[in-house]
Amino acid sequence: MFQESCSILRAFLRDAAGSLYHIAIVALSAGIALLLPAGARQFLSFWSLVEHDKFSLIAVEMTAAILLMLCFNYIHRSVRDRALATAATGAGLVSFFPRRAPEAQRRIKSLKEEQGTGRTVMVIGSSGSGTFVDQVGDLSSVLDKCLEAKILLVNPFSQDASARMQALAHPTYNLPTFREEVRHSIALLKRLKAIGKVVKLKLYSDPPLVKLVILGDYLWLQHYHADLDVQTMPEYVLQRNRKEHGLYTLYAHYFMQRWESAEIPEYDLDTDELVYRNRTGHELRRERLELEVAPAAIPSVETALAATREPFQLLQARGPYLPVRGYETE
Repeated sequence: MFQESCSILRAFLRDAAGSLYHIAIVALSAGIALLLPAGARQFLSFWSLVEHDKFSLIAVEMTAAILLMLCFNYIHRSVRDRALATAATGAGLVSFFPRRAPEAQRRIKSLKEEQGTGRTVMVIGSSGSGTFVDQVGDLSSVLDKCLEAKILLVNPFSQDASARMQALAHPTYNLPTFREEVRHSIALLKRLKAIGKVVKLKLYSDPPLVKLVILGDYLWLQHYHADLDVQTMPEYVLQRNRKEHGLYTLYAHYFMQRWESAEIPEYDLDTDELVYRNRTGHELRRERLELEVAPAAIPSVETALAATREPFQLLQARGPYLPVRGYETE
């Protein structure tokens, strides 16, 4: 209810700002027209005083030269920025967040909630802990309002994941911690499925390359750097291009290629098994994945159904959020 009121208020303020802008332009034009005769008289009076004074004349010429330089530099920068804006629009880039300051974090979360409501959410991440399990994560409330969720996370029991964590040699963040975060993510997805959400999860084995979130016509992109925390990496927002030649199409195709790959098994949220299928979708085999969570961490189906309006309040207390350089818990 509060979020709906905030959305209505923001829409009203945007409309009011547009109207005020036009009113201000009309008032400024009228003011310039009224003051033009008086300004011309003042200029002629000023020029009659300085035209015979060499020092004043030189000062006026230097001031005029500086103003012309500033004006031409501004025009040149405007033309260059317009060309860059045209290129960004053609590529589908609509927003860019170089740093995750508190203000930017709130803006990011608000935009994702607005773009993901009533849409299919598609995610490629690492453990999913900082993305949709954490109460302050970007997608902590988006999954509650989406129609369907397709999630790709790292298989914490794969050889590549184990080798990656051993190579990082982080003092506090290790492989058991990473596996526990994946367990929390799976527990959340199970609760969402229990309350009627269409949720599908797949676990890939290779190291994460990008953190990718598709919300309808918008795509959020971050890069998993080998030595840097993903939270310090810039975040890009791409929009679907009508001509289908933007970067949105490229990364959306990348997601679908990964999602439909026969090498990436689906995780059965009911049986805790990895389901391997062939290219036509027929099931080949199943493998048990030991990701059981303590019974106290997963509520019963009846409890989940009783909390349909606030499913995220069922999230139990978990370990502290421990970011790690190069293998962020996203």
